[in-house]
Amino acid sequence: MKGLELSRAYYEAYGKDMLKEKFPEVFEKIATGVAGSGSECLGYDDAVSADHDFDPGFCIFLPGEEAIDRRTAFLLERAYHDLPSEFEGYKRPMLSPVGGNRRGVIRLSDFLTEHTGSADGILTLETWLTIPEQYLLEVTGGEVFSDPSGIFTSAREYLSAMPEDVVKKRLAGQLLLMGQAGQYNYDRCLRHGERAAAQLAMNEFVQAAVHTAYLLNRTYMPYYKWCFRGLRTLVWNGEAAGIDGGLSDRLEMLITTPNDEAYRAVKSETVEEIARETGEMLKECGFADLPLKDGRTDLERAAYAVNDSIADGEIRNLHILCTV
Repeated sequence: MKGLELSRAYYEAYGKDMLKEKFPEVFEKIATGVAGSGSECLGYDDAVSADHDFDPGFCIFLPGEEAIDRRTAFLLERAYHDLPSEFEGYKRPMLSPVGGNRRGVIRLSDFLTEHTGSADGILTLETWLTIPEQYLLEVTGGEVFSDPSGIFTSAREYLSAMPEDVVKKRLAGQLLLMGQAGQYNYDRCLRHGERAAAQLAMNEFVQAAVHTAYLLNRTYMPYYKWCFRGLRTLVWNGEAAGIDGGLSDRLEMLITTPNDEAYRAVKSETVEEIARETGEMLKECGFADLPLKDGRTDLERAAYAVNDSIADGEIRNLHILCTV
């Protein structure tokens, strides 16, 4: 059973009735569900995931103290703690009577502050630029089981998509890295005889290409250990990035094969192929025309074209790599 399914089943079996029967006056004010860190919040959990932080618990998100006071919050924490300790063969971890950080009773303002730096989740453009996307995904991922007042749902909806100027700024930085690392420095490092440096350049290219794919799909990139898993579900050049020979396979090849003469030409050709497809994606998504230099897609020029299209002057004039 997947983690989200396990948590929902546990909530339906025990949590919902406990909340409605013991706290009828506050049930309409709270939100329940699963969000935050953990592969189960993305649906990426498997048999390996069950070795730690995998349990049937769920979150109870509370509004501010003006709506639910500290005593009521404490009683909710005790009631959550007293729910059955085992469900469907999985044991809940031993927690203190006041629950834990990942599951249990959580002030929504604390949760949003931890992930966004804002107690209500409302962000300035400058703040949008500084938050790692994995934290935005932790807020907007997972699943809401109940939210009668909409306190959590409204915050998730607001944070579910970055403003267009922020997308462009992030995209410009990643395109510049792709061009510098993959189209220029990879081969140059090899000509210097620096294979390790060439590998670092290719790593930079691949990481930036993965991030670019997420940005062009208007999807937050998860923590690095899940970025390829998520990449395979994205659309790239009109096809699924995870099909055989698709973007995911080619990027994986670039960082898992040697930097010797047998692979050097193949890797450079693959970089140019991905650069060309990136330019086509940019044009299709309306970001920038396809810049060419000596018959090649010029990702550095594309980066500056995207940056120049940013409407907000202050954001546009920030260093192009400020989000990297």
